[in-house]
Amino acid sequence: MSKIAMVTGAGTGVGRRVSEVLSKEDFIVYLIGRRKDKLIETQQRCTGITEVMSCDVSDQISVENVFKIIEKKHERIDVLFNNAGIGVPAQSIDEMPFENWKSVVDINLNGMFLCAKYAFALMRKQKPHGGRIINNGSVSSVTPRPGSIPYTATKHAVTGMTKTISLDGRKYDIACSQIDIGNAETPMTQRMKEGVPQANGNMDIEPVIDSLHIAEAVLYMANLPVTVNVLNMTVMANKMPFVGRG
Repeated sequence: MSKIAMVTGAGTGVGRRVSEVLSKEDFIVYLIGRRKDKLIETQQRCTGITEVMSCDVSDQISVENVFKIIEKKHERIDVLFNNAGIGVPAQSIDEMPFENWKSVVDINLNGMFLCAKYAFALMRKQKPHGGRIINNGSVSSVTPRPGSIPYTATKHAVTGMTKTISLDGRKYDIACSQIDIGNAETPMTQRMKEGVPQANGNMDIEPVIDSLHIAEAVLYMANLPVTVNVLNMTVMANKMPFVGRG
């Protein structure tokens, strides 16, 4: 029997690539995002069964309705790839508009909370209970870039969320994993090829990696039995300035 998976932020980047890979591997994949046109583009690249559902992950009613539809149709969900996220232009904290802070928190943290909340609820009551939530954390969950306070703060918070969900989910066979991604080639990381600010003040070009490597890592976690967990995995460009002092 096919497993039921949901991918948020499925319209572009890592979310699109993960959706493609999961759809090849006997998952029925729900493609979630705000822009239906982008979701349809992803669907056209997938080879398996997919469903497109427009949803603003920062809106509780919108998220709740998506899970109600999945529950009514399948009575379960096996995997959530909690991926939707945004960034804003780099600025120091004193220059950062509150609106930019709030927009990042709404998607990267509140949206991730809401999707995990309703996935957990369904995984807890379905028969048999259990499932896996995979949060997209980013290497920014460990080390910031200059001028990245909203993004870095939310990704640090995701690490706490992952660990707490993992702990709370034990008695319901719900595993929670986190993948921290460094410089996967997506629309969000195109600037890496042109030069990005470094901790020492330089503007340096950074290496990027094919997002397929991320998708294959997510597939590995998605296929694990719920008796096994990868609590945290880092997949990054080997020569990016992350390990050590730059």
